[in-house]
This record gives sequence, C-alpha cells and structure tokens, in this order.
Amino acid sequence: MATPKNQSVQKAFALLRSFQGPDEWLSNAELSRRAHLSKAAAHRLMKTLEEIGAVVRDTRGAYRPGLVLASLSRNIAIGDLVRLASEAALADLAAHLRGIVHLGVLENGMVTCVARTGTSTRVDVTSQAGARLKPYCSALGKALLSGLSDEQLDDYLREGEMVAMTPQTITDRHKLFSQIRDIRYNGYSIDDREAYQTICCVGAPIYDPGGKVIAALALADTSDNMSASWRDEVSSALRAAAAQISRKIYPSYAAQ
Repeated sequence: MATPKNQSVQKAFALLRSFQGPDEWLSNAELSRRAHLSKAAAHRLMKTLEEIGAVVRDTRGAYRPGLVLASLSRNIAIGDLVRLASEAALADLAAHLRGIVHLGVLENGMVTCVARTGTSTRVDVTSQAGARLKPYCSALGKALLSGLSDEQLDDYLREGEMVAMTPQTITDRHKLFSQIRDIRYNGYSIDDREAYQTICCVGAPIYDPGGKVIAALALADTSDNMSASWRDEVSSALRAAAAQISRKIYPSYAAQ
C-alpha cells in the first residue's frame, strides 16, 4: 500500500512556487489562482507560512518570499544536486553520441562545470569538473545565459569584457544578445569554434517546471564533424536528456 501524501504540504509548496521572483508581491487572490487553490485554503496556508517566516506580508495584505527561504537556499548545493540527478542521463547521452558531455550551472556570472562524462577519439577537450568558464563563448554558457531576463542579460553584457578567444568568438554585444534570444526560441545553443578553433559544441538548457533555466548540458565535437544533420541530431538528443533530467529533479511534477 502506497504511503499517503500530505496534501497540505503539497499545497503550501504550490503557493511558494507561485512567486516568480524574490521581489514579487502577490495578493492572496493571485496566489490562489496561480496555485489552483480556493482563496480560503490559500489564506490559511499563507498565514502559517507567514508565522514561520517563509513569507512576509505588507500593509496591503500582499505577500512575498521571506528570509527563511533565503537562508534555506544558501544551504543547497545546486550543482551537486543537478549532477547527482543527471549521472545516468549523461552517461547514456555520451555513449549514444560517442562524445564528451559537460554539465554546468551559472554562478556569479561564470559557468561552473559540475560534471564531464564520456570519451572521444575525435576531439580533445581539456576542461574538467570544477572548472569555471566565461559563458559568452561556449554553448554551455550561452544556454545558461538564455535563462536570464532581457534586463539581466543586458547588465551582464555591459559589465563583462568579451575577449576574442578565436576569430569566430562573438564579441559584439548586440549580436550575442540576438543569439541568446534565438536560443530561447530554438531550445539549443551553438559554439561554432568560438572557444577553440577546431571545436564546435551544441548545448541545451535544463528547465524547472516553471520554465526557469537551472543548468545546461553540452556536447563537444570537431568542427569538421559538426554538419547540419549531426547538429540537429545532437540538439534533439540534448533536449531529450535535459527533459529527462528535469523530470528526475522534479518527480512530483513529472507524475502530474
């Protein structure tokens, strides 16, 4: 017999997930609408969440995330959690594509490579797990940048210096901004000899159930081997693996 689920806990998390950012103030009516709960049920749960500090309420009765959530999030090693949930999918992906697959997260404007899986006789990639890279010239980094809002992306492009690693490196901010928008639409990214003259990479974002980019994965191959048909096959496999990883990280959503 299956263990019964605690409906109150599930409903409380549905309410907390309704916030789209730490600075967003939401009324009880809007929270109940987003969480698909009655206003009365949402009100009772929000009062409890307020009492424990998970949310705060202003004089108008609107809510926003509280300090308890911020303190808990600082204790979470996102890269480690994503890596552990991704191990099987990355191994299958590397074997299927016969190449080297990287998994990364965006931290303080830099890509942290949290896993490297697979081997290849075609391409020699020196990066290792734990390496920190600039995101603007890699498929992995650009997939992660696609998760930023236009405002955040504009801030990043204005603040960071984009040095040409190869003649193909995109250093024009407007061109890169346009490419990031294309990545959001297409669901995958390309590094066309932008970090290494002889290497091309294809990347794909990993999304949470709300559509926020939490990590990305990418495959490296030689520029000679990266034909349009192979790029399409790789991007399709990466997106399928990214969806699989997301379901592993958020099993309750996958079951719905």
